[in-house]
Amino acid sequence: MATWVALLRAVNLGSHNKVPMARLRSVLADAGYDNVRTVIASGNVVFERPRTSAAELERLLLDEFGVDTVVLLRTAVQIRALAKARPFGAENAYVAFLARKPGAAALRSLAGLDDYAPVGSDLVLHFPRGYSNARLTGAVIEKKLGCAATVRNWRTVEKLAALVG
Repeated sequence: MATWVALLRAVNLGSHNKVPMARLRSVLADAGYDNVRTVIASGNVVFERPRTSAAELERLLLDEFGVDTVVLLRTAVQIRALAKARPFGAENAYVAFLARKPGAAALRSLAGLDDYAPVGSDLVLHFPRGYSNARLTGAVIEKKLGCAATVRNWRTVEKLAALVG
């Protein structure tokens, strides 16, 4: 049985895209996902299942919650490798989980905005002056790289890595 992390983009932001985590755990369990756990309310789900797809989870979110969003999947191995990499340490570090691995030319389009380091398919971001002063936001990343992205802080990444063992 494989362990997966699903990162739901843009859920539970104010009154938009509400997905209660307790209900999500129940819906996933009823749909055959095993050992379903969530980390904070921003749409981080750990579960076990032999195989899965983002499209399957996206359809479930739309059908059950009326939320049309992007789901980014990572394996336990990918999450552990990301947490271990720590290119900027944990202070003021974030991760932009990307829908696809960017090429070198796409990454050059981010130059000069903020510090970043590619790790696997994702970008570790460093904002020494804090997230509120970041220029390399999720929206900027999506526009420049032409793919969906969702950003999590380093504490969340560490919690996910601990859950996947």
